[in-house]
Amino acid sequence: MKVLVLGGPNLNLLGKREPEVYGSDSLADIESFIEESFKDKGFSMQWHQSNSESDLIDLIHEAEEKGFQAIVINPAGLTHTSVSLHDALKAFPGKKVEVHLSNTYKREEFRKVKITSGASDGVIEGFGKNSYALAFTYLLQLS
Repeated sequence: MKVLVLGGPNLNLLGKREPEVYGSDSLADIESFIEESFKDKGFSMQWHQSNSESDLIDLIHEAEEKGFQAIVINPAGLTHTSVSLHDALKAFPGKKVEVHLSNTYKREEFRKVKITSGASDGVIEGFGKNSYALAFTYLLQLS
């Protein structure tokens, strides 16, 4: 299964920004962890992180024509604000799993509103880098 893994704004700061909330792993550490954990499971993964909403939307728009069958996305702060990202995800015909490192329901009130989540097949959050592993475990069951 060909999977596009997208990361939203500020995820480039993982491991440095609020490690008590997001953990000490960088995004590269998480990518390596997932690649290693699922290397023999038939996945082809392409990882992208952008601080630009429009870049993420463009990648989603191009995903089907590039042969991606699923998207795993951590929209980060855009989760709570982006109708446009929600709409782009809805237009993608494959499977979509939204992940978050932290449990957003234990945080600020505004983080409890998730605009993008309604466009995904499911949301996994609160398990640190294992949120990504759980998303891939779900996708593995579909293939």
